[in-house]
Amino acid sequence: MDFAFQITDWYHQNKRNLPWRNTRNPYHIWLSEIMLQQTRVAQGLPYYYAFTEAFPTVTDLAKAPEERVLKLWQGLGYYSRARNLHQTAQKIAFEFNGQFPESYQELLKLKGIGNYTAAAIASFCFDQKVPVVDGNVYRVLARYFAMDTDIASSGAYKEFFALANELILDENPGLFNQAIMEFGALQCVPKSPNCNQCPLSSGCLAKAKQKVNVLPVKISKTKVQEKHFNYIFFEDDLEQTLLVQRSNSGIWKKLYEFPLIETAEVATEDVIINWLNKSEYQKQWLSVTQLISAEISHRLTHRLLHIKFWKVRIKSQLNNGLSRASALALPTPIVIFNFMNKQWS
Repeated sequence: MDFAFQITDWYHQNKRNLPWRNTRNPYHIWLSEIMLQQTRVAQGLPYYYAFTEAFPTVTDLAKAPEERVLKLWQGLGYYSRARNLHQTAQKIAFEFNGQFPESYQELLKLKGIGNYTAAAIASFCFDQKVPVVDGNVYRVLARYFAMDTDIASSGAYKEFFALANELILDENPGLFNQAIMEFGALQCVPKSPNCNQCPLSSGCLAKAKQKVNVLPVKISKTKVQEKHFNYIFFEDDLEQTLLVQRSNSGIWKKLYEFPLIETAEVATEDVIINWLNKSEYQKQWLSVTQLISAEISHRLTHRLLHIKFWKVRIKSQLNNGLSRASALALPTPIVIFNFMNKQWS
């Protein structure tokens, strides 16, 4: 109990003033938690404001076209979150009459809501005594109790959940959950935490055993795949370009991008010309130029993309060519290309 009271006392004195902390509205809590998965607060905050302005209620979000939802999400990444968000909003709005389930177990049945998000909504909004376990919680508990369990292992969640369940306050469990997550985000940070100014340092076993820098243990077993993407930036006499919609699969499914050539190795100009000569533009293209300044690397969770852009001049007007695409949802590399080159918007 000392741990719980110390950490909630710290929270009252040090917590950030974030908009979703000033409400018990489950729609706002849910929205913020989905947005902050794999995302820093500073990055997610503008998106939170944009979504709550565009869609003040869960029903507004449910009624919106998916294309608009994806466009507002553009740049936040992990687009499956946005699709699940939209589908779950529709279920809540049209099947549950706009009301979120109040129990942890019922929340888990909704698409895109896992153990952490269900626990957050249940405790923050409905005072359900369910502990949250995220990266911050793993780190705080692993250090304070000197736990050397690999947090990437199959049994880690169950072990840390059980410990957090012993520590959580009976009254106001949401406060405890907020406090331990904030403590991990601001005080017990991943690298070089200021242990001398930590209110829990006297009881921290990692500090006593000089293991702060090695806990929590996480042994990565995922190999990063490297891929080569070659985007074709067509430009016709009207300075229009061509965007195509990706198929209904993959991390960027249904987003719009330039025509893409995937290669196993670094592509040469001959590869691009060979592709053009087999395409519908075989008699129309005039020149091929590699835009060296636009080469970028883009890191996804388990993939590293090496991306080149090739400018191809077309002698006649492109079918379905676009001079602007402000309403279309685009993958981050396409947005970066536009920002870097200012040739298309």
